[in-house]
Amino acid sequence: DIAPFNAGGDCGGADRVYGRMIQANEQAMQEYAAANGKNPPEVIHYRYGMKLDIARVVATTPTDSSCGVMPAQMTYEDSNGDLNILEYRAAGTGCRNQN
Repeated sequence: DIAPFNAGGDCGGADRVYGRMIQANEQAMQEYAAANGKNPPEVIHYRYGMKLDIARVVATTPTDSSCGVMPAQMTYEDSNGDLNILEYRAAGTGCRNQN
């Protein structure tokens, strides 16, 4: 199983935090692939309306370190059992009393 990655920190230097989070996720997924006899995952950048073949979600990056829009990744297996990393933008869920 994959341990969730915690970016931690505050919103200062958010680009660096997100960059480290994305790199850490990609490294963890490379290790996951090697440990499970799978090819390393390919990073796919989401485009509105694209067709996705998601059979099983393996991991997602957390979105609770920010209140704004942030990069996120979801690693999944497709119907052929191949690993892919979908990179997309997500609304952060770390908002506190900001409504």
